Amino acid sequence: MALMVSISGIRGVVGSTLTPDVIIRYVAGFGSYCRSRSTGPVTVVVGRDGRITGAAITDMITSALTMSGIHVMDIGICPTPTVQLAVEHEHAAGGIAITASHNPMQWNGMKFMASTGLFLDGAENAEFWKHAGQPQAYAAWDAIGTLSQRGDWLARHIGLVLDLPLVKADVIRKRRFRVVVDCVNAAGGAIVPALLRELGCDVIEMACDVSGVFSHTPEPIPENLTGLAGRVRSEHADLGIAVDPDVDRLVLINEKGEPYGEEYTIATVVDHVLKTQGGKGQTVVANLSTTRAVDDIARRYGATPVRTPVGEINVASAMKRLGAVVGGEGSGGVILPALHYGRDAIVGIGLILQALAESGGTLSQLKASLPQYCIAKGKMELAGIAPEEVLETMKKRHATEGTVNTDDGVKIDFPDAWVHFRKSNTEPIVRIIGESATMESALALVTRFQDEIRTLMPAHG
Repeated sequence: MALMVSISGIRGVVGSTLTPDVIIRYVAGFGSYCRSRSTGPVTVVVGRDGRITGAAITDMITSALTMSGIHVMDIGICPTPTVQLAVEHEHAAGGIAITASHNPMQWNGMKFMASTGLFLDGAENAEFWKHAGQPQAYAAWDAIGTLSQRGDWLARHIGLVLDLPLVKADVIRKRRFRVVVDCVNAAGGAIVPALLRELGCDVIEMACDVSGVFSHTPEPIPENLTGLAGRVRSEHADLGIAVDPDVDRLVLINEKGEPYGEEYTIATVVDHVLKTQGGKGQTVVANLSTTRAVDDIARRYGATPVRTPVGEINVASAMKRLGAVVGGEGSGGVILPALHYGRDAIVGIGLILQALAESGGTLSQLKASLPQYCIAKGKMELAGIAPEEVLETMKKRHATEGTVNTDDGVKIDFPDAWVHFRKSNTEPIVRIIGESATMESALALVTRFQDEIRTLMPAHG
């Protein structure tokens, strides 16, 4: 399994592709990159998602940075968006979130942030990687950096969400929601139950011990959340909440124990924000793999929908450039600029509960009020053929079949459906996503293109 180096950061299997040599090379390179952009003392914020290997990697990162003359603010086990907030509010030169996001337990990695709290964009990553590829100059014995431990940022994150005009805690508290929460024993356990209790919820915790021993495959998709769904039913809860290990994705289970659909996290938030603030003349940004419901909702309120390549930095950068009021990604990632330009499950929880409280109904009724689509997702490991070759072939074959977008892989928009295939930023696979009016037709769309891609492989047949 190769080391994954992309706009989404660096991740690999610990001890195999993610080794101490690799970690120190990239961290020292990031320190050099931060120093090159600063004229004074340099501080970098570091936080981790709770994985078993996170503490050892934190020690390596702290040593590499301090020996480079950089001051380190370690905020402990916390969500990636908490690191982003801390970088911005503490006026740090950058940040490192130690996480492999939704990848399994043997994986770990690092997400690198600029002084804005945003992830490094394409040009910034290219400059950073150039630094990482050069010999590093370390500080003299009397010029090494310092290490400070800060344990207040989880509470500050919660406080910043509760202070948002779009989140009215008193309204949510009156509903006294009964919520089952699954944090897969990672960073979410340190913050999600606390936020829910602040909002007056009766909280039933599942896998919230922050041990780093994942209770199931950590990607919050329906097949991995059957335990949560069953618990929602048995506890007669109003909803279930699942987050990934670094808490930037928010996925819901309705009161019937059914998946709400990760696509509908962002759709619900967009509807709530535009309904509350007014949408006329506003802009909403989502990536190319996100449900058409976002476009329909935006137009309902007079807002303009904009699409970007997949990747948080692509969405966030477009939002900042266009002054978008809300945005995100269909995998359950919500970005609210009123708080910060990062995918953030914590703000997503506040906004979803606010929308649900104001609706006066159930979560399934809230979803029924939105445009209805079904998404099917597949993935393929390619044998004997490069992903770029597959994408180029598919682009040529289907150039006249629908509206083709090649900003990120190949997306074909049909009048009543769409399909998007692209090389993953985080796994050595090609992802295939299709959306249509029914799950049957969405699955058929994905299967059709999986079969077609399979015929391109030399080993086919």
